[in-house]
Amino acid sequence: MQNYSGDIGLQYHLQIRQGDVGRYVIMPGDPKRCAKIAAYFDDARLVADSREYMTYTGYLDGVKVSVTSTGIGGPSASIAMEELVRCGADTFLRIGTCGGMDMEVKGGDVVIATGAIRMEGTSKEYAPIEFPAVADLEVTNALIQAAKKNGYSWHAGVVQCKDAFYGQHEPETKPVSYELMNKWEAWLRLGCKASEMESAALFIVASYLRVRAGSTFLVVGNQERDKAGLENPIVHDTESAIKTAVEAVRILIRQDGEQV
Repeated sequence: MQNYSGDIGLQYHLQIRQGDVGRYVIMPGDPKRCAKIAAYFDDARLVADSREYMTYTGYLDGVKVSVTSTGIGGPSASIAMEELVRCGADTFLRIGTCGGMDMEVKGGDVVIATGAIRMEGTSKEYAPIEFPAVADLEVTNALIQAAKKNGYSWHAGVVQCKDAFYGQHEPETKPVSYELMNKWEAWLRLGCKASEMESAALFIVASYLRVRAGSTFLVVGNQERDKAGLENPIVHDTESAIKTAVEAVRILIRQDGEQV
């Protein structure tokens, strides 16, 4: 591959190198969430700040861990995972926000993705559409265990991933409204829990790279509950998703240590 950084070993987009990150990485979309997550680490330090990618590294239970932001969507998320793996990471926990779809999913709840609908473009440049975007079982179980331990209202299931935020929220205005609206109805009938933008790409890239990935989200609100005239709280505080991911990393560290 062409070396664009001018420095062998320095990753072009993240501006990190071997030794800068731990094997466990929490991946928010928003760079501003990184410092908030790193506050849960011991001896956290800023490693790199490049474009949408901000990286902190510290320790949980004596094990090196990191947090790297990915920006919005599959393209930038896949770049982050590729470069993190090249620097030694092998376990990824995406945290972020989502919009609820299933009527039982309310704003303020936590959703844990078991798989993702590949209604986005990035994963198609890695795998045929017939290959499923599935979360790692160990990571998913750790996230569920963490959500239970923290006493959160949580849901686990399939999430929908798209590239166009306004294609979801204003589908009737788009030239392909017929496709967007018909597929949305299909996802609802299939029991899809929520909609977000990164997990499908991350799950597929993780399968290709033979690493572990899982996702957890704060539900901001649920447009289907709103349409139905049901209670629809709007919540923006991501602390529950962050605490779920941090606790899940602790669980994985313990479990991985027991397998050595």
